Amino acid sequence: MREAMFIKKNAEKWKAYQLDETNDPDKSSEQFITLMDDLAYAKTFYPRSKATKWINGLASTVYQNIYKNKKEKYARVFTFWKYELPLVIRKHHNTFLFTTLIFCTFVAIGVFSSMHNPQFVRGILGDNYVNMTEDNISKGDPFGVYKEDNKFNMFLRIGLNNITVSFLTFIGGFSLGLFTLKILWGNGIMLGSFEYMFFAHDLGLKSILVVWIHGTIEIASIIIGGAAGFILANGILFPDTYTRIESFKRNAKDAAKILICLIPFFLTAAFLESYVTQLMSQTYDKKPDGMPTWVSIIILLSSLTLIIWYFIIWPIMLYREGYFIKKDGIVSRLQHGNA
Repeated sequence: MREAMFIKKNAEKWKAYQLDETNDPDKSSEQFITLMDDLAYAKTFYPRSKATKWINGLASTVYQNIYKNKKEKYARVFTFWKYELPLVIRKHHNTFLFTTLIFCTFVAIGVFSSMHNPQFVRGILGDNYVNMTEDNISKGDPFGVYKEDNKFNMFLRIGLNNITVSFLTFIGGFSLGLFTLKILWGNGIMLGSFEYMFFAHDLGLKSILVVWIHGTIEIASIIIGGAAGFILANGILFPDTYTRIESFKRNAKDAAKILICLIPFFLTAAFLESYVTQLMSQTYDKKPDGMPTWVSIIILLSSLTLIIWYFIIWPIMLYREGYFIKKDGIVSRLQHGNA
């Protein structure tokens, strides 16, 4: 093909690529592949042509655009975790506080009921579980329930169960929060009964050092999942100045973001329960491969610090520094004064 015919056939396409400043990575990739084909042909038959230089310049521009979009994609993920999600959490801090108080009340009910009715624990945890635990305590292995040979299968099972619970808690918001309340009730009563069972056998401190290695993040995540469900319900029940549909959409979007953030937390809790809690349980089984108590304390304090920092302190700091989320979802900051 003559050079003139080659240019005439493709000139309009090249001009369109030159004027098209698309941010679509798929479209940019398609343009880049097409230009590379044209460039290979031009370099083969017209190596010194101005058209070859033109195509080469267009290909370089499209390549840089692809690379820029890739950087922006990673920057978007960073912005989401550092600014956007904490600001969403700050926006709903009252709901988080309400959920925490409700859950703590349910735990207290579980403890109180277990103290005044010995059969209450069996009614909540089941005869089989209580009998197994008491048998383990009598054998000097109070936390034997956490010992399983296949740790990876245990990790997958616990992680999937935790994520399922958080998802159901979120979905409970569609029932105006009633189903969310039911899940929090069940987990709170169970936790209160569970801890009382160990305190009643003078194993309270040991249970904290063992169970709360994973329980700190796990229980906090259940509360956060409950808050996501109540946020969804609030969008339906209390639309404020928005229409009920618009209020629901806004709150559903916020609740979904909070739900997404729970996945790494639940997986972390599952990992700790499968691989670390078992080591600490062996400490009270008088086995040589147990874990020192100070390691458990460090994990407990680190987990608690992470939860308090990310869900309470950091969101408040961003808010006071003037960061806010605009209507288009972009994080911005006030030039003067606080938000």
